[in-house]
Amino acid sequence: MAVELQAAAAPGDEARRLAAWIADYRPLPGVPDELIGPDGRPRAHWSTLLDTLAGLGQEGVESRFAAAARRINDMGVTYRVYGETRERPWPLSRLPLLIAEREWVEIAAGVAQRAELLDRILHDVYGEGRLVAEGALPAAVVAGSPEFIRPMCGVKPVGGRWLRFYAADLGRGPDGEWWVLGDRGQAPSGAGYAVENRLILARAFPSLYREMKVRRLAGFFRDFRAGLAAAAARSDPRICLMTPGPWSETYTEQVYLARYLGFLLVEGEDLVTSEGKLHVRTVAGLKRADVAWRRVDADWLDPLEANAASRLGVPGLFDAIREGAVAVANMPGSGFAESRALMSFLPAIAQRLLGEPLRLPNVATWWCGQEAERDEILRAFDSRAIAGAFSDNAEGLDGARAAIGAELDAEQRARLVRAMQARGLDYVGQEIVKLSTTPAWDGGALTPRPFTLRVFAAATPEGWKVMPGGFCRVSDRRDARAISMGAGAQSADVWVVGEEAPENATSLLPTKNDAPVVRVPGNLPSRAADNLFWMGRYLERAEATLRVVRCLCNRMTETAGAALQGRQPIDRCERLLFAWGAAAPCAAPHPSAVVALTAASNADFYGSARALVGQAKRAASIVRERLSQDMWQLMVRLELRLERAAAGAPLEPEILEMSERALHTLAALSGLMDENFNRASGWAFIDLGKRIERAVNTCRFARQFADHNPTMETLDALLELVDSQITYRSRYLAGPALAPTLDIAMLDPFNPRSAAFQARRIDEHLAGLPALADDGMMEPQRRLAVSLRADLEAADARRLDAGSVLMIEQRLMALANAISERYFSHSSDPAPTDKRSKLA
Repeated sequence: MAVELQAAAAPGDEARRLAAWIADYRPLPGVPDELIGPDGRPRAHWSTLLDTLAGLGQEGVESRFAAAARRINDMGVTYRVYGETRERPWPLSRLPLLIAEREWVEIAAGVAQRAELLDRILHDVYGEGRLVAEGALPAAVVAGSPEFIRPMCGVKPVGGRWLRFYAADLGRGPDGEWWVLGDRGQAPSGAGYAVENRLILARAFPSLYREMKVRRLAGFFRDFRAGLAAAAARSDPRICLMTPGPWSETYTEQVYLARYLGFLLVEGEDLVTSEGKLHVRTVAGLKRADVAWRRVDADWLDPLEANAASRLGVPGLFDAIREGAVAVANMPGSGFAESRALMSFLPAIAQRLLGEPLRLPNVATWWCGQEAERDEILRAFDSRAIAGAFSDNAEGLDGARAAIGAELDAEQRARLVRAMQARGLDYVGQEIVKLSTTPAWDGGALTPRPFTLRVFAAATPEGWKVMPGGFCRVSDRRDARAISMGAGAQSADVWVVGEEAPENATSLLPTKNDAPVVRVPGNLPSRAADNLFWMGRYLERAEATLRVVRCLCNRMTETAGAALQGRQPIDRCERLLFAWGAAAPCAAPHPSAVVALTAASNADFYGSARALVGQAKRAASIVRERLSQDMWQLMVRLELRLERAAAGAPLEPEILEMSERALHTLAALSGLMDENFNRASGWAFIDLGKRIERAVNTCRFARQFADHNPTMETLDALLELVDSQITYRSRYLAGPALAPTLDIAMLDPFNPRSAAFQARRIDEHLAGLPALADDGMMEPQRRLAVSLRADLEAADARRLDAGSVLMIEQRLMALANAISERYFSHSSDPAPTDKRSKLA
């Protein structure tokens, strides 16, 4: 069925061609479409979007979409497929899903009703058990679910809610009505991606976003945050977002949510139970955690009472929950609400608990644990989808989430039927749902694609609030069955389009002027401090490697037949790179150029600049919620620059230019850290790592270029490496001499690259960090720093030799180890037992 569309008049052949493509849009036969209504004409709320596309023309549309793609890369929005180590760019559909506000009102009411129903069911299942006792819910549906957490029986959740964050997966059925395809109560994902989708697409079409009066999302998150805060016992609670860690498939989403909501992002090893309460390990000692919004599945939360092999959870967490010492969203055991077996009983339970029917019906579901229902499914086997009642690992499904009887061969069919007859309680039969379609941009044209919509609801002090939007997945195939939505799908922004302008822009900032003022640091988790410290070290180490590469490139004009003194800086640069693992000796025609390129861009060498930047980026990814978007973009840009250098075969001048540009990017990154990073403990650990690494590298430069009969050429190379050639020439008329050069490199308190300068900054940072005990005594790391600073300030450059410089380097390494022992968490270590100065 072709679509009749009167596109807005726009000059040029490109706009007319785009209007023709829209006119050729053909929905799938017998399947409802979001663009085309039952009357065969475009729905009214799509007109503005289509007219805008037509007016932009082909070039304008592609330009906006390209800007959105760049924005995804700039924001670092990624996801990871299970089992993969490399993150993938976020697959954002170029067009939003549009829903009229009058229709959305019904969706929101249905989702809120369902959230309340499931919360009441969880209260009963873990409490009085009246549903089972009175026959409304078979006991096998409860006991058969792996998400039924027995240690939670009898527990009364803090704040009175089992569910605090709920999501429903919806699809529009053949009758044009919305159906619930699945419930998400364990740890629903996608809300953070929904916000990022909005930011990207609203920036690509800012005037269109305003003109269409799209409902905003910030108010929903403000209310959700208020609901979590209200559940805590303290007036100023510490709210944590508990993540499985950087290998989670949705880790970037969790990072974004923590930053957006102002929550503390923690992993299991950041947390410890003490005296029946949950605490965060911080650089200032243990700090009370009042609320935990978990993204870790319940079975992995507590290795003492759940999965003993878990390294993601916290020993004793269940006991702290039973004591009422921490509010958890969602409570362990809430995953029971996701059971497909439960869906077949929800209509009757809704009447029983709420006194009203479901506003959003389920996809029709029959639990095969009941003989009559199982026999019915087996009789209608070819027209039903068979799925696991409690998980996706049911026998006979061969790892698939579901199977359609008509599509199975004889052997598969016989195996699945036998499994269902043997253990029917593990299976459900469901109606095969034909999903409605929405327009997607494919090959420069509009194409109908099936989609599912995930809608989120949050428990607040005023009741359930539903996000006016959601997380939409658009299939890459025309197959419109719900079970086909899987790998290859794209995500689309969801615009709830109103008839009136939305409320004033909502902010997550406090609206009252009586908000408490807080400046004191101390809530930095030890793991975050560890990664910030190593991020600083790796970046400084990469800079040192690039400085040696640049020094080597600047001296490549020396020929093989040059005097020995002229070759010394080249040979020493190469030896240093070999010793650092940045390159290996080779017999190429131009060995110095090969060594320089390898040291800069070959990730196979652990000491190369590219490998070190990758390590810094990995450390930064674990603390991304503490880094600005600009800092992350610079790190990504630096890594890409070095990757591109490895892909080509640059000549010596190009290698020099590449190393200089990489150093410029590092300088910009350092400037962002110095100028934009708040001077709290987080910045202190980045700078500590940078200062220790710079001091160590300066010592190594001094030992390499100022030892073994140094020449003016090697001393000049040392001055270049510590960026002090201009300073030296302004002080001394003669060429480089040993003692003045060593003084500038090692002892000059005014040189920001000298070892003495670093020692002073290290001591200042350690003096400002919190102490564990209020006994007035110096902690070991501070004692080492004070001693080193004093010795360097009192040292005489004329008495420095390779041995004394090596001793300074070793003392710096010992200081780094002492800092690690004091401030960083070591998962194999027990919780410190000495008295804390503040146990908040």
